[in-house]
Amino acid sequence: MPGGMLVNLLLALACVGCAIAIGRARPRYAEGDQPALFCALLGFAAPAAAAAVAAMQPGNDPDWRAATLWLEQATTFLALPLLGVVALTLGRRWTWSRPNWGRVILGLCAFFELFRQLNQLDDYRLLLSLASLLLVLYAGALQWPQRLPLALAGGAVGLFLLAAYAANGDGLIGSIRRIDLLHGLLIPAYPLLAWLLLSLPGNRRTENPVKTL
Repeated sequence: MPGGMLVNLLLALACVGCAIAIGRARPRYAEGDQPALFCALLGFAAPAAAAAVAAMQPGNDPDWRAATLWLEQATTFLALPLLGVVALTLGRRWTWSRPNWGRVILGLCAFFELFRQLNQLDDYRLLLSLASLLLVLYAGALQWPQRLPLALAGGAVGLFLLAAYAANGDGLIGSIRRIDLLHGLLIPAYPLLAWLLLSLPGNRRTENPVKTL
């Protein structure tokens, strides 16, 4: 199996694992957090699909390349910002309604189309990614003096920044393809982000006390 295919496959499995972990945790949260957790599922589903399609891509087939590009754009311009907003709301215990989350998704789609029409996608990608990572870091810092959330946030953000640096250019870094290094750095980054989301307080369900005689 080629190295690039293996890295993409591992990235897809890592993101699927994150989505499964979020899905299994949803019953522990109150109704008000369910839309946020659903958006978190979307945030992990997009990179999982992008990595899976990239792993299965047969050579330079234009249709597969177009599908990969579309899913990568969905990951950058929708999934990562959604994960950042989810981290913010869980970290601050904010409860947003389903219509409000729908507006967030529609707003991200609208801004993507606006900057695409203005031919400013590169600048928008940079600003949106930095804002999303700052939200993740802020959500972790809010939990101080608990150290674990901040450590998870710092680890995830650091790996995303390293991945962005690895993607800045074409060709090789030493003997490693830049795109493979990018995806390799994201393999631990997404699980750290999922762990952070599950460590944030949110609005957990309170168990009814058991009455004893």
